Order: sequence, then C-alpha cells, then structure tokens
Amino acid sequence: MARHPARRPARKSASKPARNSAAADAAAPAGDRDKIVAAFLALLAEQRIEQIGLADIAAAAGVTLSQLRGEFASTLAILAAYLKSIDRAVLAEDMADMAEEPPRERLFDVLMRRLEVMAPQREAVRSLMRSARRNPPLTLALNRLAVRSQQWMLTAAGIKASGPRGLMRAQGLAVLFAAVLRAWVNDDDPGLARTMAALDRALGRGQRLVGLVEDICQVPRRLCRLRSRWRRRHDEDDGEEAEEPAAA
Repeated sequence: MARHPARRPARKSASKPARNSAAADAAAPAGDRDKIVAAFLALLAEQRIEQIGLADIAAAAGVTLSQLRGEFASTLAILAAYLKSIDRAVLAEDMADMAEEPPRERLFDVLMRRLEVMAPQREAVRSLMRSARRNPPLTLALNRLAVRSQQWMLTAAGIKASGPRGLMRAQGLAVLFAAVLRAWVNDDDPGLARTMAALDRALGRGQRLVGLVEDICQVPRRLCRLRSRWRRRHDEDDGEEAEEPAAA
C-alpha cells in the first residue's frame, strides 16, 4: 500500500530530540577536520565547487594548508567526509519503532531522516547538483559516494545491501534519491509535502525496479537448471549409445 505523502516528514516520537541532537552533532565543528568540512560547505553554498580552491577552504576554516593536507587530499575527500557524517547521524538514531513496518515504509522514514539531517546544508547541496549537471566526471564521483551512503541507508532500513544484488539496489536507490533531492532543494513547505510525494513516487518505482532486478538475478539459476537437464539428457543419450555395442 502506498504511503500517503501528507502523513509525516518523519516519525514524531520520543526519538525526535535524539534526531535533532544527531543533526546538530553532525553540523557542529569540533576540531580541524570538522571546521574544514563546515567551511567547505559554507563556500559551496555560495560558489560552484569548481571555483573553490584548497587555499580558500583553509582560509575559511582558519587552518594552514599543512593542516588541511593532513586531514584531506582533495575537495571530493572533504565532501566524502560530509556524507559520512550524514550517514553516521542517521545510523545513530533509534529505529526500533520501525521494526514491524514493511520495508518500503522503513526506507521512507530512513530517507526522510537523512533529509532532515541535511537540511542546514540545502544551499550547498543545490550548488553541487547544479555543478553535477554540467560536469560528467563530477557526476560519476558523486554517484560512487552516493551508492556507498545508500548501502548504509538500506541496511538501516533492514534491507540487504551486500553482494551483487545489494549493490544494484544501492545504485538504483542512489539514482532515485537524486531525483528526490531535486524536489527537496526547491520545497519551501515546512512539512516537505512535495518532497514526501516525490520520495513516495520514487520508492514506488524502486519497488518495480527491484522486482525486475530479482527476475534478472534469477536468470543464472534458470540457466543452471537448463544446463542440468541438458546434462541429464546428454548422459542418457551416451548411455543408450554405450548399450548398443554391448547388445550387439
């Protein structure tokens, strides 16, 4: 059954304060590494990622280039650290209240929680999406990071994300979530109605996609069964041929 988008942006329960605390912990600078990530995101909200130099980030973070190099090798490495902090903030929350829900409902809640944690960096995300549309290599790099994050989000929702099939699920979810982000960056409704509707539609498409992927994943098994039947027939034919000289 499809979720009604207007139901809620995320669960309003006793875990809500913990969620806000997790988001604050992810955003609050606590050392050179966190200061660098925060400075990079602030610059990204105002400029394209192609325009941001390492010296700019060091100056904005109040660290030396040596300190910056000690923490990160590139702007993409800083971005990866940011996404990891988002993953950790979502994973740190208590999701026991979702245990009895269907997988689609659990994934809906996990991804809405992810968007809540990302809310302070909405302008930075908008800027990054604009750059990605014009920069295919950047798109590929972002996709790799997104797939890794979505493997964790699937796991948080109790959906298997390991092995070839899990990787396909994570890749599909990364593409679907990117479409949801396009709605989210332009959703000025405090209740995020457009975002929830977009996520609901995306997960509906994802369910159909997963069904198709599962069918495809059955192909090797079908081939194995066909091969077994062929071998049995082949062995039977060989047996008949072997019996003929003996009978003669």
